Amino acid sequence: MTVHLHGMGVAGAATLVALCARGADLSISDDAAVEGTDAMAHLGELAERHGAEVVAARDVPARLATVDQLVPAPGVPEDHPVIQAALGHGCEVVSEIELAYRIEQLRPGGPRPMIAITGTDGKTTTCLLAAAMLQEAGFRAEAVGNTDTPLIAALDSDIEVFVVECSSFRLAWTHQFRAEAAVWLNLAPDHLNWHRSMDSYEWAKANIFRLQMASDVGIGFLADPIVMRNLAIAPSRQVRFGSGPLVDRESTSYWSDGGSLWGPQGKLCEVSQMWRQLPHDQTNALAAAAAVMEIGLGTVDAVRSALAGFGGVAHRIEAIGTAGGISWFNDSKATTPHAAASAIAGFESVILIAGGRNKDLDLAAMRAPDRVRAVIAIGEAAGEIAQVFAGDCPVHHAGSMEDAVRQAARLASSGDVVLLSPGCASFDWYPTGGYAARGDHFRDLVHAVINTSQVRTDGEGRCGSQLADEVQSEGDAQGGVR
Repeated sequence: MTVHLHGMGVAGAATLVALCARGADLSISDDAAVEGTDAMAHLGELAERHGAEVVAARDVPARLATVDQLVPAPGVPEDHPVIQAALGHGCEVVSEIELAYRIEQLRPGGPRPMIAITGTDGKTTTCLLAAAMLQEAGFRAEAVGNTDTPLIAALDSDIEVFVVECSSFRLAWTHQFRAEAAVWLNLAPDHLNWHRSMDSYEWAKANIFRLQMASDVGIGFLADPIVMRNLAIAPSRQVRFGSGPLVDRESTSYWSDGGSLWGPQGKLCEVSQMWRQLPHDQTNALAAAAAVMEIGLGTVDAVRSALAGFGGVAHRIEAIGTAGGISWFNDSKATTPHAAASAIAGFESVILIAGGRNKDLDLAAMRAPDRVRAVIAIGEAAGEIAQVFAGDCPVHHAGSMEDAVRQAARLASSGDVVLLSPGCASFDWYPTGGYAARGDHFRDLVHAVINTSQVRTDGEGRCGSQLADEVQSEGDAQGGVR
């Protein structure tokens, strides 16, 4: 079989290695690989090392007339000329997880169990929770897929259970990929620069249920009508999870009543025992518990132990510290208004730092007049953020992250939460490092605030405007991308 790989990022490089080891006839390309560039030199090195042929990006559409299969990198959108050329030539388009699934089915001794998790928000946390629960139950398990480890890169390891984080990019080009337990957390507008429409986005996500078998289990969030609509027509056994006093216990297998998490096995965990108790922490925990327990790989003790000892996810409502009664949280991973709204809902009195590069989404979903006390608008979308919150609370503008942190320290009082939850992408101020660079910079600046408060204490500590003035020089010293 002849295979062409387009895009040599983490997933593309891992796919190249895996297919080379299995003797495929390979060619590779990348949009960034232009003659004379470092990207082209890197592409040439990869090709030489793995016995592949380099094809210039402009020549790929013609090349696909003679290729059996195209494996695009996750970042290659569905309307990309390479994708359209492949479809026009009748060349099969498959994602990395689809290819990995097919390889795993041929494994001597049989394929290993897979749990698949998708959703606009919460995928990473839920995958890591499920993997932790499996590890507590004694299995070698790892979160793979839309993580630092593509599924295809993990196939030759001694992993016993795969927990696959499934982005819509990967699900869009699946034809056989299925998991014994498939979880769909939610759906909200996102990635409309990749998908042609919300219908296309939903269709890609729905593959997580659509390709299942009657012996599998589909797990969906009761509060999301789109998820419920797709779960209702899934060919698999259907399980629902939810939270709150209005949950119908007859149709909901896993639920939270605010004080405890419950499942068909009885009480799973006291909420107070969890590593964090925000509303979406509870529903993510229920989803992970349902996934591992419904396929017989989890135990109540393992679930409880994992939920107590979980370390959380960097840049997702990450607690940085407290100074002067003010708590600081890094939620830089919230690059959509839906994600930011989930974070805001977890706190009572918020000084919100929001903005960045809007992904053509309606930011109004972030409004929470009863929770947000003040807003500091940042980045290209600062004006849009200001419009959303106008009339609800004071809105301030910051020209840099240093400025935003100084203003937050000046505005906040004891009992407040300062929350960086941008609701937007980060590439305006952080063009290379993404949301992680934004979150790292924010964390460093906040540590300067907290350390200054601890060192320059007069018995009661300092906060508010006094502390902001004191840390100005420290914040300037941190530098950053403007």
